[in-house]
Amino acid sequence: MKKIFNIVLAEDHTILREGLKSLLSSQPDLKIVGEAGDGLEAIRCVQKQAPDMILLDLSMPKMTGLDAIKEIKRVNSDTKIVVLTVHSTEEYILATLQAGADGYVLKDAHGTELMTAIRHVLEGRRYLSPSISGTIIDGLLQGKKASDIRSAWETLTQREREILKLVAEGHKNKDIADLLCISVKTVEKHRANLMEKLALHNVAALTALAAEKGLINK
Repeated sequence: MKKIFNIVLAEDHTILREGLKSLLSSQPDLKIVGEAGDGLEAIRCVQKQAPDMILLDLSMPKMTGLDAIKEIKRVNSDTKIVVLTVHSTEEYILATLQAGADGYVLKDAHGTELMTAIRHVLEGRRYLSPSISGTIIDGLLQGKKASDIRSAWETLTQREREILKLVAEGHKNKDIADLLCISVKTVEKHRANLMEKLALHNVAALTALAAEKGLINK
């Protein structure tokens, strides 16, 4: 029997929320189990429904999207979060990913892109709209010469690149160890080495670089 994924929609504009509901309801394995018009209501929906995913607007009444993301992850860390927003600046993107979002999609995206994002995240991967991945990379390169990035990239071993790919896809150290048939300590050592070589120290930055290098789908 095909798994049914429970989804909560958190969007304060009723017309847009109805459009999203219609789009997602057309998929036989996606079920809308809750709707919210503000951040606090979104958190209550997650507490009550424990959904597989919440589709969340960043700009909502009563609580900011960033605060809502943090609280949702505290309430139910298993709930995946895909942000749907008009904000495309590096500041918003990085802050959202660091808060715990699993996907970031701009509101001018086509419905097919949104569905791609939802599928990626439900499969345990991260998703960034292709139009914003360049913004992240520009931020990484700010204050660092492109040649330095290229030189550092070339020093990575094949194993380190494999681990970078898996980290960017959202896998935890234990999952990576199981997939590569190595110990968790070995994963931690490789992960520390690649982060030191690249001078990147958070998952958002690693994910952006992995996307730029073609290791994961943008």
